[in-house]
Amino acid sequence: MNMEDKIITFESYYDPMLAHIVRTRLEANGISCFIADENTIGANPLYNQAVGGIKIKIFERDLERCREILASEGNLHENDHFEIDNETNTYVVCPFCASTNVSNIALENDNGESTILNSIMNLANPFYTQMNWRCNNCQREFE
Repeated sequence: MNMEDKIITFESYYDPMLAHIVRTRLEANGISCFIADENTIGANPLYNQAVGGIKIKIFERDLERCREILASEGNLHENDHFEIDNETNTYVVCPFCASTNVSNIALENDNGESTILNSIMNLANPFYTQMNWRCNNCQREFE
């Protein structure tokens, strides 16, 4: 095995969809690559942080070309982030697609009145549940 055949980790992503978008962009430009650790994280999304995310593997000889391709696309890591749930003190993962690209609905719609109304509803009916999170990938809402 010569140095050109060495496989290296190009980048890691916490969002499976974003990792596949990057892989597709690289392959469209003639770069041979594959994704590692997706099945581990798919089986249990909480392993995402422990495993270090989903990794895109490339040949070392393609490293500079991959950097050039992604530099022309802009910083895709802006969409790759964690939201922390204050109640459980863990990061929020979409239960439908295992993405960490989620937003807090209460923060998006916070006009003061909605927070007060939700508090009153929770006191009046403790079984009242409101969807707290929205997945930006699959567009579904969850608690």
